Parts: sequence; structure tokens; C-alpha cells
Amino acid sequence: MAATSPKRAPARKNAARAPARKAAAAPARKAAAARAPAAAAAPAAPRAATSPAEQARAYETVALVLQGGGALGSYQAGVFEGLAEAGVALNWVAGISIGALNTAVIAGNPPERRVERLNEFWQRICQPAYWPLFPPDFEQALFDGSELQRVGLTMLQTLSAFVQGQRGFFVPRWPPASTGVAAPRPDQVSHYDTAGLRATLLELCDFDRINDGGMRVSVGAVNVGTGNFTYFDNTRTRLGPEHFMASGALPPGFPPVEIDGGFYWDGGLVSNTPLMEVLQTSPRRDTLAFQVDLWSSRGPLPDSLDAVAERTKDIQYSSRTRFVTDMLQREQRFRSLLRHVLAQVPEAARANDGWCRTAAALACSRRYNVQHLIYRQKAYEHQYKDVQFGLQTMRDHWSAGLADLRATLAVEGGLAPPDSDAGFVAHDVHR
Repeated sequence: MAATSPKRAPARKNAARAPARKAAAAPARKAAAARAPAAAAAPAAPRAATSPAEQARAYETVALVLQGGGALGSYQAGVFEGLAEAGVALNWVAGISIGALNTAVIAGNPPERRVERLNEFWQRICQPAYWPLFPPDFEQALFDGSELQRVGLTMLQTLSAFVQGQRGFFVPRWPPASTGVAAPRPDQVSHYDTAGLRATLLELCDFDRINDGGMRVSVGAVNVGTGNFTYFDNTRTRLGPEHFMASGALPPGFPPVEIDGGFYWDGGLVSNTPLMEVLQTSPRRDTLAFQVDLWSSRGPLPDSLDAVAERTKDIQYSSRTRFVTDMLQREQRFRSLLRHVLAQVPEAARANDGWCRTAAALACSRRYNVQHLIYRQKAYEHQYKDVQFGLQTMRDHWSAGLADLRATLAVEGGLAPPDSDAGFVAHDVHR
């Protein structure tokens, strides 16, 4: 008891002083109340854009940039579903190889049907051309089983793709092309026939819509005769199924596609991403680009010959996207610097000096935001992951793309226009 009484005594003393404190505080409270109406009348600060859709509207160009990667392309479909879910409106879609085929389905359908059509496209091409390997439920059980079962299933599905092809996409050529015998026509020099892909694109895509100018569309291919890389763009050319098929005509599996007397192969032979085409377009515009890569330039040191083959593909087709973004960032910083230097030159001198006029044409105040999404390989995949068209694997890739896009959009202020001196920023949610 003796130990607690000293603590209670001050409390009683404080209680006795409380009325005096309240009385002293009353004038201050009245003064604050008198000032309150003036504070309430102050103009409210402008509300910052919070949703991804609002932030995207700050840009003149909102682009989806799709890399090549075969069966891995359903990851891109998941990314697109996330953009549609968030209400991010695209006005430019550019793709190469499987990215070009996804581009055709996106641009060739009204906004409310794009995810549905992408799903229909992937559900179709991820089925064997002739004979299913297993009943759907049993196949799903194998995929959901042990890691060894999943690896075995994916290897069987890869073998099936090589042997019988994929529905609505490609089938083995008959009679097979011969190594030493010339084919009757250039478009028969391949292991597979892609006539089924043309029929699929005509069924699922409205090419009048693709060409009506509502959305800019670009797909890259390589001229077989000249080796030159070409972008087919609906602002310059009326696009048909052959332009998208040419972008995905990877030899020797698929035949070259004839367009206006020339023959074209897969654009990934030269560059597997159209990012530079989008960011260097002229006239320059404030741009938000969602760059979706299916191959990672970063990876572990291979410990087997199979791993060597897989890592080789990763490096070959990743197209060093980060190198491209770093280069473009430096270039944009120089353009911004040039603009600031020109501002110090008197206007009359700028108008009369040829060097100043040239510098003014190169200077730029535009802002660029690149959101980089990279597919991360799963443990059950191997060197033929781009040919593994199983339905379960497709859904796994799709879910990964959707999850990565949601995580990207959840970064606070991630889509905001950059305020750096370069006017350029690149984000990767995994880094």
C-alpha cells in the first residue's frame, strides 16, 4: 500500500486543477471556431489521379508491346486481361511472332469481346490437331500432381505438338519437305502447313476493324530475300491475315508468307520486340508502354546440355529489352538537355541559325513510362517451352500474366509521367 499511495496523490491534485485548465482553454477554442469557416472556404487541392485508367489518360500513346515466344504467349493474354480489368484503354498494339497473333485478336474485336476471343484463340490452339493425349479431367489431374508428373505431361504434350501439330494452327506437311529436293513453291519449304492459322484468324478477327484506324497496329517481319526487317502498320498498309502470319513464320517449322511479291519470315529472327518502333515513332508523343517479354535475359548458369539449349533460347530471343530501354533513356535525356540549352539562346538567333533549327528538331520534352513485364520460367519447363501447347500450361501462363499485371498496377504512382530530367522511366515489379 505504501508503494502505491504516492502515485495516486498527484492524480487527485491534477483532477483538482482540471476545471482551471478547461476555463483557460475556452478562449482558444472560441478563437479556433471563429477561424474554422475561413479554413473551410479555402480552395481544395486538385485530386490526384489514383486509378490506373486515370493515370493512363495522362499520355497521348498507351501501347501494348508483345514479344515472340510461341506457347508462352498466353502470358501476354493474361496481361491484357489485367489491363482490360483495370479499364486501361490502349491506342497502339505492336507485336512480333506469337505477339503478332495476340495483336490480331485484340485489335480485331470490340473492347468488350477481346478477352473472350483471346481465350477462344488459346483454347483452340492448345489442343492437339488430331488426337487428344488424355481425357481432360485426367490431364488436369496429372498437371496438378507431383512435379515429376507435371514434367512428364509437358514433355508428352511437346512431343505431340511436333508429331501432329496444334488445332487451328499448324499440322505436319504431307508429303514432308525434303532436305535436298526443291519444293514446287517457296511457301512449301517448311516442316508444317499453317493454312489452319489463316482460317482461325479469319474466324476470330475482324480485319475491317483492324484497319479502321481506331487502334494503331504494328507487326514485324523479315524479308527473306533482302534480310531487311519490316513493320507492317495499319497507318500505312491495309493489314490482312498474311501480315500477322508472316510475323510468326519461324523457319524451318513454318513456311515464308508472300506479301506483295516478297516472302517474309518471323520478325524474331532480327528483333523479337517492337519496343523501339513504339518509342522512337515520329512525331514523338507522351507514351506509356506495357512491354511484355516471354524470354528473360537473366537466368542461372546451365548445369546440363538441356539447360544450355534452354538458356541459349532465352538469350537469343530476349532481345535485351533492358539494354533498349537504357539506351532510349540516355537518348531522351540528351533530347531534354538540348531543349534546356536552346532555351538559353535568344529567339532571334534560334530562328536564323541552321544549327539551332536542327537542334530544335532533335530536342524533345515528351515523357516516356515503360512498364516491363517478364515471364518467369516454371520449374516444370525445359528447352521446348515455346512448343508446349498444353491447356493446363496455357492457363498457368495466363494466370501468371494476370497476376504480374495486377502487381504492376498496384505500385502507387507507378504509371505517373516521369518528372526526371530525362523524362523517361522504366519499371519492373520483380526488380
